[in-house]
Amino acid sequence: MTNDLAIVYEHPLWFEPLFAALDTRGISYVKIPMAELSFDPANREPPARVIFNRLAMSSILRTGDHGIFSAMSAFEHWEQCGAALINGASALGFDASKARQLAKLSALGIDFPTTRIVHRHDQIAQAAAEIGFPLLIKANIGGAGAGIVRYDDAEGLNAAIVGRTVPNSVDGVLLVQRLASPRGGTITRIETLAERYLYAISVTSGGDNFDLCPADACIAQPGRPVVQMTKVEPSDEHIAAAERIVAACDIDVGGVEMMIDDATGKALFYDVNALSNFVANPLEVLGWDPHERLVDYLETRIEARNSA
Repeated sequence: MTNDLAIVYEHPLWFEPLFAALDTRGISYVKIPMAELSFDPANREPPARVIFNRLAMSSILRTGDHGIFSAMSAFEHWEQCGAALINGASALGFDASKARQLAKLSALGIDFPTTRIVHRHDQIAQAAAEIGFPLLIKANIGGAGAGIVRYDDAEGLNAAIVGRTVPNSVDGVLLVQRLASPRGGTITRIETLAERYLYAISVTSGGDNFDLCPADACIAQPGRPVVQMTKVEPSDEHIAAAERIVAACDIDVGGVEMMIDDATGKALFYDVNALSNFVANPLEVLGWDPHERLVDYLETRIEARNSA
């Protein structure tokens, strides 16, 4: 094993700032595009001593052979072969299942929107009757707001069930979730690094836009609704909750999304991401570039692995 660092990724543009920061710092690394990933389970030599997972759940929107499940197997194999995985198999398992995320929030005693998990379309109506309207149907594996549809009444939902136009998930699991109204139309994304608070932004978008990705490559998409981002400082309680969540999900670098439910005033956590592209225009929004701290962290992990 000769390489210090390998980066597994899918999107061709999202990680150019990371690659540029590594190049500037003089850190050698190899790129492993997800489309090229395959592995021999009899080969005990990982591609690098430290492997950084940058696989996005929204990859399901860009290619049918998205590689999420293949990557889980590869990461677990490489971990067993002695590589240090950043956002490895366990983190990817949580990233790829909103149902698992909510189960973990429940175990931690952290509030989230009322939800039922189903795997058959004929279960949806009963789950909706238990929750009430308006509600959301969410695909268990999504990304960039994919697979989320709002239903305001039983008539509209039943028509969608009969017509089989309700969302689908690549793993066959769906969430039926009470629609919570975020106070001020704003959600908060708390970013973490090494399971500790890094920064937070408020994200605002009009209407039922569920694609609140804050990164450059997301924002630049033609026709995408305008997303407003502002640096914020969450309460100590909310920061502590986010840190507990990422630690419990084995997420080294990620983001946790939450809102204040306007109806109850309660903080509701609802999404956990093992992929953080960081905010667009970081110098303008934050006053500093989080990629510098990410590269510091990668250097620390490389040094620790090489000295082990």
